[in-house]
Amino acid sequence: MTDHPIRVLIANDSPVERELLLHVLRADPRLQVVATASDGAQAVEAACRERPDVVAMDVYMPKLDGLAATGQIMERCPTRIVMVTASVSYLPEGAKSFRALEMGALALVRTPPGVGHPKHAAAVKELIETITAMSEVKVVHRWATPAGAKPSEPPPGPAPLPEASIRLVAIGASAGGPPAILYLLANLPKDFPVPLLIVQHMATGFIESFAGWLQQVAGFPVRVASQGERLLPGHAYLAPSDSHMGIGPDGRIELSDGPPESGVRPAVSHLFRSVDAVYGRQAVGVLLSGMGADGALELKSMRQHGAITIAQNRASATIYGMPGEAVRLGAVSHELPLEQIPGLLVSLALGGTRSP
Repeated sequence: MTDHPIRVLIANDSPVERELLLHVLRADPRLQVVATASDGAQAVEAACRERPDVVAMDVYMPKLDGLAATGQIMERCPTRIVMVTASVSYLPEGAKSFRALEMGALALVRTPPGVGHPKHAAAVKELIETITAMSEVKVVHRWATPAGAKPSEPPPGPAPLPEASIRLVAIGASAGGPPAILYLLANLPKDFPVPLLIVQHMATGFIESFAGWLQQVAGFPVRVASQGERLLPGHAYLAPSDSHMGIGPDGRIELSDGPPESGVRPAVSHLFRSVDAVYGRQAVGVLLSGMGADGALELKSMRQHGAITIAQNRASATIYGMPGEAVRLGAVSHELPLEQIPGLLVSLALGGTRSP
């Protein structure tokens, strides 16, 4: 963190929401609101004039919506952008909100409900934590267009895999994770021979739209997991909002409303612990960009039991917290740039390579 306040531009066409955001952001001494904008065109001009550390951008605005404004800001005066929206619950409209991440925005969070609402404090906490975390991102990561990218070759060096290929890939991510997950899925072949289970920390109500966006853009089968569901090869399963996701001894999905772990539900730790118990060395664990340490200890256990464990490296991760903690604990057999992870997964799924 720097000594000076984090300078924030608020762009929102609703006077009520704009005042609410002003109130909650000004209440935090780490933040300074330097300007407000009531439409996308004003947001672009204010971003280029004020050069804020972070733009808190609404998705739906007049003149220019949040997507178009994000595109223009990234072209004219690249800035860290956090999309702040009241709801993305409806498809296909909801998937539009995630398209801002393709344009260069770093995160998507919910507009906090009004003071007095039971979820007000938690939503404000998430908003402020996201803004402060994104203010430290030195480079705005914009991955190659998924449709035009090809799976990379795996890194050299691992020894041959002696027997069967892997049976499952478990992935955990938080802040900065959605575009990384998109890139990964877009660069896996459509006949990828094993299922993927994914826990992405995300506010309640976003996950259905997230699944729709991933499937539409990556062209990979993605669904929100349901209790007792049998896993299919070449499909990705997202943990539902506010439910832990694991795998049962019979290979079917198990959902749980057990206590949060590391302050979150769903938790990556729950997924990794479950996968470790059922699949052992026939699983792969992956930690992508994210705040905190969720999943790091459990990834270490997976590695100790013979599983391949992968962390996104510092240079390619928007937020290095979760993968960085796993590296610090010695939980990682491969620390890689995002571009190399799909190639390694393909090789492992086909019985190609394994760490000594």
